[in-house]
Amino acid sequence: MDVFWALLLCVHFLTAVQASGEHHSLSVSVPHRNYECPEGANVTLKCIQSGSKAYPEDKLWSTWLFTPRSKDRCHKGEHPRGSSHTNRSLGVEYISGEKIFSIFLQTVKHKDQGKYCCLLVDFHGKHKEEQEAHETIYLTVVPTNANTRNGSLKCSEWSHIPSDDSVAEGLAIAACVAFILCLPLILMLVYRQRQTVERHRRSHELVRMDSEAQAHENPVFLGDSPQPKPRTVSQIMMRQSSETGRHLLSDPGTPLSPNIQGEMFFPAQDPIPESPNLLD
Repeated sequence: MDVFWALLLCVHFLTAVQASGEHHSLSVSVPHRNYECPEGANVTLKCIQSGSKAYPEDKLWSTWLFTPRSKDRCHKGEHPRGSSHTNRSLGVEYISGEKIFSIFLQTVKHKDQGKYCCLLVDFHGKHKEEQEAHETIYLTVVPTNANTRNGSLKCSEWSHIPSDDSVAEGLAIAACVAFILCLPLILMLVYRQRQTVERHRRSHELVRMDSEAQAHENPVFLGDSPQPKPRTVSQIMMRQSSETGRHLLSDPGTPLSPNIQGEMFFPAQDPIPESPNLLD
């Protein structure tokens, strides 16, 4: 029963998490996760907005972040080629649409290789941040062949289905959060179960010890033959009266039965005369 209530509590928590996630539903996806470009090529990295704003009057702000190390996180303030806005002299251009925002890099070089993060922020008012969503794109720059012309430089893209990863990541995050929050309850139930088992074990032990103590007082458990139960005088007399055609020593009138009116156990006898020989 305790486990049932624990599972019910976890289900209610997951429902609350899902409802909270529906309220803050802003997210970002990418059509391609990986790009591979030869040096000197032009590339456009693209992100797609999904979901909605927390409030209709909110403002969306988008930007791009960059780190040359693919295993590092993108940090605010670190932008591609050091520019947070369009700068044609640096060969970087920020492009924003209704649902799509992208960055255009002209004549990529080896230093442009790394991880790019598209960041989308939902602002309520001027400074209150309601929601934030981001995605990552990896750019790999390879050397250019000597026979390759500048007009034939093209980047390779690996198609990516964002829905698969988003569902898997959402389920993984929800499972981790639910497990962490339900872990104290699970541990408490396990502790209570162990305490119950321990109490049962102790009670059985006490019963066993009490049974052993009582068994030592019983001669059957000591290996001795049980003693016959004593019978009362009335039971003996009833048994004697039920036996017909037999005379017991205890019956009155038998030859060897004692005279209950006179001396007990020994009949009266005449005195024996003394022998004259013994007097001489």
